[in-house]
Amino acid sequence: MEKINYIEEEVPGGVPVKMWTRGVPVEDEAKRQLTNAARLPIVFRHIAAMPDVHFGIGATVGSVIPTLRAIIPAAVGVDIGCGMMACKTTLMAQDSAPSAAETAFLELALAAWRSTNGSGRKALRQQLGDMITKAS
Repeated sequence: MEKINYIEEEVPGGVPVKMWTRGVPVEDEAKRQLTNAARLPIVFRHIAAMPDVHFGIGATVGSVIPTLRAIIPAAVGVDIGCGMMACKTTLMAQDSAPSAAETAFLELALAAWRSTNGSGRKALRQQLGDMITKAS
C-alpha cells in the first residue's frame, strides 16, 4: 500500500486542497486563501500547498493552482521559491518521526526563513547548512 505524503482537505463547493505540510504550521489566513481559491470555477482537479505555504497578497505563496482556460496573474511568478531551499542531509525517507530537536530546528529554520528578505537568505542558507553539517 502506498503511503500518502500529503494532507488532503475537502472543500465544500470546491476542489480538494492537497497540502505537503506534515509537521509544518500553516497560517489560518493561508488556509482561508486556499479554501477560497479552491471554490473558483476555473480551478482544475485540486490545489496543492507546498511546505513554504503562507499568506500572500493576491494569492497564497507556496501554492499551485492549476486552471482550465484561465491564468491567475497573482498566482504566477509571485514570490517564486520563497522559503524553499535544498540541502543535503543524512535523513532518509524511512526515518519517520523527527526528534524533538529536529522538529525545533525545522520550526526555527522556517520561521527565520519567512522573516528574512531575499538579500539575507544567502547568509541564512549558509548558516543552516553549517548547522546541519555540524549535527551530522
